[in-house]
Amino acid sequence: MRTLYTLVLYLLTPVALLRLTWKGLKNRAYWQRWPERFGYFTAPTLQRPLWIHAVSVGEFQAATPFIKKLMKLHPDRSLVITTTTPTGSSRVTSVFNGQVFHVYMPYDLPGAVGRFLDSVQPELALIMETELWPNLFFQCAQRRIPVCIANARLSLHSQQGYQRFKRLTKLTLQQVASIAARGVLDQERFLQLGAPANRVHVAGNIKFDLEIPDDQVAAGHALRADAAGRFIWIAASTHEGEELQVLEAHRIIKQSLPKALLLLVPRHPERCPHVHTLCQRQGFKTIRRSHGAAIDGSVDIYLGDTLGEMMLLYSASDVAFVAGSLVPIGGHNMLEAAAVGIPVISGPYLANFTEISQALITAGGMRKVNSPEKLAGAILQLATDSIARARMGKAGRQLVADNRGALNKLYTHIQPYL
Repeated sequence: MRTLYTLVLYLLTPVALLRLTWKGLKNRAYWQRWPERFGYFTAPTLQRPLWIHAVSVGEFQAATPFIKKLMKLHPDRSLVITTTTPTGSSRVTSVFNGQVFHVYMPYDLPGAVGRFLDSVQPELALIMETELWPNLFFQCAQRRIPVCIANARLSLHSQQGYQRFKRLTKLTLQQVASIAARGVLDQERFLQLGAPANRVHVAGNIKFDLEIPDDQVAAGHALRADAAGRFIWIAASTHEGEELQVLEAHRIIKQSLPKALLLLVPRHPERCPHVHTLCQRQGFKTIRRSHGAAIDGSVDIYLGDTLGEMMLLYSASDVAFVAGSLVPIGGHNMLEAAAVGIPVISGPYLANFTEISQALITAGGMRKVNSPEKLAGAILQLATDSIARARMGKAGRQLVADNRGALNKLYTHIQPYL
C-alpha cells in the first residue's frame, strides 16, 4: 500500500512544482528554495536537535509558546522548525531571529525524507495539529525517532478523507509514538482510524495558551487613538469570495454609522494588492498599513497587509469578525480576538473549530451569522450597545483564561521522549 502511495506521489511531483510556480505569480517566495522541498540543504551543527513541524502561520503561532518553553527548559538542545509556506517561514524568522534552524518540510518522497533526516538527525519529531505522512513516519520509526502529534485535531471531513485509505492510515498511525489530542472527539476519531489506544491521550488545546504581547496591545491602543474615537470593526483572515461579502456589510454599516472604520486583514498577504484594488473599486477609500499612512476621517478601510500583527489589530478593534467562515473554509482561530476581550462574530462554516466555536457561543462570547446583511446587523447592534459588547468581551476572555494549561500537559506528555 505504501509503495502505491509513493508511486502516486512521484507521478504528482510535477503537479506540485506547477502549483509552486502558479503560487509564485502572487508571491515570488514560492519560486525560491525548491531544493529544500526535496531534502537538499546544508544544516548547521545541531546539538541533540528537537524538530517541530508547523504547516503555516496559524500552526506556528499556536506552537510559539511551546517552542519558547522548550528553549527555556532545554537550552542545550538545538531546535529545528519546518513549515511548508513562505509566510510560515517568514514568521519563524521574524519571531526567533536565528535562535532556531528553519527549513522547508520535504515532500513525502523516500529520498527527500531520507536526506532531511540525515541532515537534521532529530531526537524527537513534534508534528503540530494533524499531518500524517506515511514515508516520513515509517523512516522515523526505522531510525527510532519518536514521532509525537501535538495539539492533534481531526475534523469529520479529514477523518472521512483518511477513511478512504484506512489501511495506509492505520499503518501510518501505528508508527506514531504518541498523539496528544485536543479533545475527546479528536481522540475518538483517531482511535476509529486505527491509532493504538494506549498512544492517544487528551491534552487540551494549546491555542488557549496563546501569548498576548504587551507591546502589540499598546500599539493597538495607539492605532485606535489615531482613529479619533471612531467605531472600529475587524474582518480577520478573509479569503477569496469573502471580501465582497465583508464590503457589502461595511456599506450597510456605514449607512447608519458613517464614521465606522473597517480593519480588513486577508488571510494570505500576497492577496493584499488585489484586495486593495477591490476595495477601491467598490468606492471605499482604503489605505495599507505597510505604507504608514495616517488614518484620517476620510478613510473607510485600513488594510492589514503586515505579518505577525493580528493581536495588535484586534486590540485596536471594538468587534471582530473572524473569517474563513462565510465561505466553506472551516473557520480560523477566534481565540485571539476573545483573548483581548472583544466580541466575536463568525459565519456558519466552522468545521475546523467545532468545539472551540461551540464553547465560545455557549459562554456568550460569540455569535454566528450567515449573510452579509446579518453580519452588518450584528455589528450595528453591538456598535450601539456598549454593555453587550463588554459582556461578550468579558465572556470570551474568561473562557480563554479558564482553559489555559494545555502547554504544561503537552510538555508532560512528551517528556518521556526528550
